[in-house]
Amino acid sequence: MELLSIETKRLNIRHLALSDLADFHSYRSNPEVTKYQGFDVMTMEEAETFIKDNSTKQFGRAGEWVQYAIENKATGKLIGDCAIKLDQFDTRVSEIGITISHLEQKKGFAKEALLSILSFLFDKKGVHRVVEIVDAENLASLNLLKSTGFRQEGHFIENVFFKGKWGSEFQYAMLKREWDERRGWHPA
Repeated sequence: MELLSIETKRLNIRHLALSDLADFHSYRSNPEVTKYQGFDVMTMEEAETFIKDNSTKQFGRAGEWVQYAIENKATGKLIGDCAIKLDQFDTRVSEIGITISHLEQKKGFAKEALLSILSFLFDKKGVHRVVEIVDAENLASLNLLKSTGFRQEGHFIENVFFKGKWGSEFQYAMLKREWDERRGWHPA
């Protein structure tokens, strides 16, 4: 099993562990955090089952979402999580998602995590394309994607019945060459 480990200035992105349970449940049980997510608030038991089930998953399996811990290096505490899925039919295409605790938002952690995940996927794993699907009302995530160089590709109107109502979503994406251009890197 390939253990994913990404380190940034302030963060460790690593596999979730049962020792993360209290912090994981703290934000995964908050309706404001789950408002735009594809999951709903979790009980402690659901959070524990989720972490245990996730421990059997590994990066690189086509079509499988794998959730990773986002840990603050200074405190050693879980401050969020991120998910990576390689496309079922072409593992050079990836979809990602990020959740940051309500206690840690607006500190630049989501952007730092997102950029490090993009670097991992594009620079280390040779991914060609990264996609993110975002609720049309999730302004914080939309601004994050725009600020990191993602481009909007689609707007799906009332395409998903979500938490008791029809919701709309945007699809954003970035290609490897756009990632390279953004960083000013040009192949010879």
